[in-house]
Amino acid sequence: MRRTDSGDSLTLTPDAEGDTAERAPRRRGRAAAWGAGLLLAGVSGVIGFRVADSDGFTPVPQLLAFLPWLLVPAVAGLVLAVLGRWRAGMVWGVVVLGLVAWYTEPYGTTDAPRGPAVAELRVMTSNVEYGRGTKGLIKAVREERPDLLFVPECDHACAALLREEVPRADYPHRQAVAAYGPEGSVILSKVPLKDPHRVRATLGMPGAVAEVKGHPVRILLAHPMPPVPGDVGLWREEMGKLRKYAAAGNGRSTIIAGDFNATQDHAAFRSVLDQGLRDAARLDGSSRSPSWPTAVPAPLGTQIDHVLATPDFAARDARFLEIGNTDHRALVVTLTLHRADTER
Repeated sequence: MRRTDSGDSLTLTPDAEGDTAERAPRRRGRAAAWGAGLLLAGVSGVIGFRVADSDGFTPVPQLLAFLPWLLVPAVAGLVLAVLGRWRAGMVWGVVVLGLVAWYTEPYGTTDAPRGPAVAELRVMTSNVEYGRGTKGLIKAVREERPDLLFVPECDHACAALLREEVPRADYPHRQAVAAYGPEGSVILSKVPLKDPHRVRATLGMPGAVAEVKGHPVRILLAHPMPPVPGDVGLWREEMGKLRKYAAAGNGRSTIIAGDFNATQDHAAFRSVLDQGLRDAARLDGSSRSPSWPTAVPAPLGTQIDHVLATPDFAARDARFLEIGNTDHRALVVTLTLHRADTER
């Protein structure tokens, strides 16, 4: 207030500067609270679908692929709620932050297989992006020498280059879906393959039965359509086909490897795991190592390339490799097959 002396009377009038100074913190507090509400509402919408075990609709499936990074807006929302002295927002922020942190934990079991080890398989999967990364893949194959190689997006030119540069003597057994563009896929194997089959989908998903020291192992290259806007329904349908393939194994030794276009934070992917499969990278402690996209620094990506196997396999030495000229990193892992005590 300001004092005004007019004749014999004394009056008090508002101090404009003081009043403005008092209102400024209130405005900042309201702005902080609004910002907190917007951030926490956005994160809550996405994490709510995760809690409900659903992939929802666009943009939820796309955001779920990067669920750990929701920690950033969740923390920002909590900080803004504190700055705005918004008590309900603080409680909301703590709950949301706790849920995101909880679901960032790896999904699936890691129990050790029972029975003696009977065989070891080095498995590699590498999406070569329309065949462009084939030369880098060939170099990696020569260095890593996998027993089973799964190559999504291997077009006619990619398949021809593999035939020329990868000796048939090293990989005498091959199974493929021959096609142009991303529809093509190839499996190369050092161990015998029989009973060729495939999962019918938009992109090539060939399979076979590998003979591993007399033990049959069902193998399949996974490459469902990505959950881009407009194709979420198709992605969900093709992930469902992978789930049915896994369930049809009825406990038989199975390996499904490739570009799943899904992470452990997608309900569609977890439904595949729940059919009796485990993620090899998860078993080796690398469940959050990013495989895509290579255009951003590794910590900022997400893991959509996987090697899944039944519980009779142990996993070790999982690594994600930069091979160049592709938006995916290759995954290579060593699987050890164990024979159950009751198996003859």
